[in-house]
Amino acid sequence: MSLRSLSKFRHTLAFRLTLWYAGIFTLSSCIAFLFFYFLITSVIRERTDQDLSEQAGRFTTLLSIGGMDEVKRLAVIEAQAAGERKIFFRLLSLRGEVFSSSNMSYWRDIGIERKAIQKLLQGSGVVFDTIALPERKHKVRILYGVIGSGVILQLGQSMENYTRFTEAFKRIFVATMAFLLILAALIGWFMARQALSGVGELTRTASHISSGGSLEERVPANPRGDEIALLATTFNQMLDRIQNLVMGIKEMSDNIAHDLKSPVTRIRGIAEVALTTETTLDEYKQMAASTIEECDRLLDMINTMLVISETEAGVGRRAQEKVDLAAVIRDACELFHPLAEDKGIILRCHAPGSFTLLGDTRLIQRMIANLLDNAIKYTSRDGRIDVTAQKEDEKSFAFSVKDTGIGISEKDLPHIFERFYRGDPSRPNTGNGLGLSLAQAIAHAQAGKIDVVSSPGQGSTFTITLPRSPYTPS
Repeated sequence: MSLRSLSKFRHTLAFRLTLWYAGIFTLSSCIAFLFFYFLITSVIRERTDQDLSEQAGRFTTLLSIGGMDEVKRLAVIEAQAAGERKIFFRLLSLRGEVFSSSNMSYWRDIGIERKAIQKLLQGSGVVFDTIALPERKHKVRILYGVIGSGVILQLGQSMENYTRFTEAFKRIFVATMAFLLILAALIGWFMARQALSGVGELTRTASHISSGGSLEERVPANPRGDEIALLATTFNQMLDRIQNLVMGIKEMSDNIAHDLKSPVTRIRGIAEVALTTETTLDEYKQMAASTIEECDRLLDMINTMLVISETEAGVGRRAQEKVDLAAVIRDACELFHPLAEDKGIILRCHAPGSFTLLGDTRLIQRMIANLLDNAIKYTSRDGRIDVTAQKEDEKSFAFSVKDTGIGISEKDLPHIFERFYRGDPSRPNTGNGLGLSLAQAIAHAQAGKIDVVSSPGQGSTFTITLPRSPYTPS
């Protein structure tokens, strides 16, 4: 593995998780080993102290029964039986002077601890001490105890068994910890790779898409349902959303190009006629008027697109004011009533009382105007349009625009709110396909919704539901 690859590996999440797992596992094992070490060593030390205390107890009993000579004889026998390098005895006066002992040739470096004798004289029953001798790897455990009147026993025992145990424990500890560290690293690496396998799939899919792959690619679904599976599902949903947006942008771009082509062509044709033919002043004026009309149509379409984009994105400043929805509906009906009369359409408005909500009056007026304009446009002579407003519940208002027009086919119904969608091209009075998109964007901007029910030849009913204003009087 090269240095560059090693450096990249060190910064991976799998490496950090493995390191954390191995570190925590090793630390936990160390704590457990240390706990057992101190527990076992304390048990061994307590056992050694207990043996020394039992020995001292026998000397005390023998002194009271057989006298000092029996004590001296027992000390020699005990030292020879256990081994003169394993145990030793000294009998001391209260001043710490030795008047009898076992063979001390091996233990000649061990002196008398004056502080221990002082503690005995102050009333301590037994005093223990541990001595480490130079050039000896085994420590010595020593007991000081009063066994009779004016007699102090110094009893020492080699801690060879204790030392051998601790050395063996250390060797086992080092070997075991090395094994556990390697095992923890392998297990941690396996667990990290398993846990992050979904992330690898996600990364590869995202990298392939970003390098020119198809947006139709998806991360394979994970049936486990864990957090990685949820991340993959969310990523796939994001790709679905991005794909829909890209397709929408492409479709909208195509529609814009198509819709701009005709008026621009007409404007260019008018300009060519003006340049290549001799015309009167009135004809020039007529051409200028036609040009202005085409420009106005283009500007209206562009402005509508901008309003839809700003409204859907939530940018721009929207007024937040008290709006009497019923009054706005009545004003809109009054405004469109002459247009409906010219087509022989009955326009009826039922919006009594006052429905107050918080919103942008201008946008709400435009939404209602678009719905009424569509209803009049696609309703034939002697048709009827009913505009109704009512209180939906305690938190919202609803109003509907119902017409007896040509209706919408089942094929077109799911797409009518898409930008530039015109449905059946054979339908009369086709517009630029932005009116319903704008109405839906405004409804959503007001935290509301728009629904439609329609059948071909039976008419359509558009229903807008808007939330009440917090300032609505109760």
